[in-house]
Amino acid sequence: MNTETRLKELLNQKIVIIDGAMGTMIQRYQLEESDYRGERFKNWHKDVKGNNDLLCLTKPNIIKEIHKQYLQAGANILETNTFNGQVISLADYDMQSLAYEINYEAAKIAKEAVKEFKEETGNKDCFVAGAIGPMNKTLSLSPDVNNPGYRAVTFDEVADAYYEQISGLVDGGADILLVETIFDTLNAKAAIYAINKYFVETKKERLPVMISGTITDASGRTLSGQTLEAFYISIMHANPISIGLNCALGAEQMRPYIQELSELAACYVSAYPNAGLPNAMGEYDETPETMCATVSEFAREVWVNLVGGCCGTTPLHIAAIAKAMKQFKPRELPVSVEE
Repeated sequence: MNTETRLKELLNQKIVIIDGAMGTMIQRYQLEESDYRGERFKNWHKDVKGNNDLLCLTKPNIIKEIHKQYLQAGANILETNTFNGQVISLADYDMQSLAYEINYEAAKIAKEAVKEFKEETGNKDCFVAGAIGPMNKTLSLSPDVNNPGYRAVTFDEVADAYYEQISGLVDGGADILLVETIFDTLNAKAAIYAINKYFVETKKERLPVMISGTITDASGRTLSGQTLEAFYISIMHANPISIGLNCALGAEQMRPYIQELSELAACYVSAYPNAGLPNAMGEYDETPETMCATVSEFAREVWVNLVGGCCGTTPLHIAAIAKAMKQFKPRELPVSVEE
């Protein structure tokens, strides 16, 4: 049975649990510049603290430990530590040459965590999603307010960067590809193009694709200006196994958009919000109990198939959500006209 079939079986049986924040957990280790560098990058010519993806190479045990905490909390899907793992974002640290290696090792670490967890518990309902983030340059918006037609990057550059990232994730053993935190649909289209190109060129079995966008404020639009319905229509040619929302908003603020998406989507629906909105210090205060109560309303209304957490969430948040979801049935897929 291939991954997509197994995943669909699980999605039809229960609300599937996605893990929580990686960055939030890394912060708890209070790592210093020397920790990020390790021995290999001891003399690197730029500061690298904050390059969390680099920890897949310099502190793999910490990343695996975080993955295992989320599995123990009840997560079915682990996201790889590769949110900025492509040449365009890694250029901030002059580490473009490490893109493939970081993604390969990140997927490998997550797969090892799943393997060990399965051996310890017998739980086979665990998958690794290769996390493909939005990158730090956008195709739809100009970074120069005086020159709205200017773009800092081209579509081909973005697609090539994602292609290399996808290659590393697949070779490292990812079960799913997750294009996430999308604020610019054109960047997402480049990722989708790269995914399609990769599987055509390599002739490898195509992995299931999950897509998750970001509504940035109460306007109900992405940063590049699309309504939720426009965003959905723009990316459905990718035939994703799920479409959803994550980041930017807490569960309470995300509620109307998850409801709208549940009425629009012909595929499974995911939601992994932040632990509320950031406070004055940029930290997230929402407790596992408060967040769980709102996410439970999504499930009670039968709007969702996958739930988890984004910024500010921890294994305690995921454990509370996973426990609560056991009492709810997943959203059923709508019957298409063709059927």
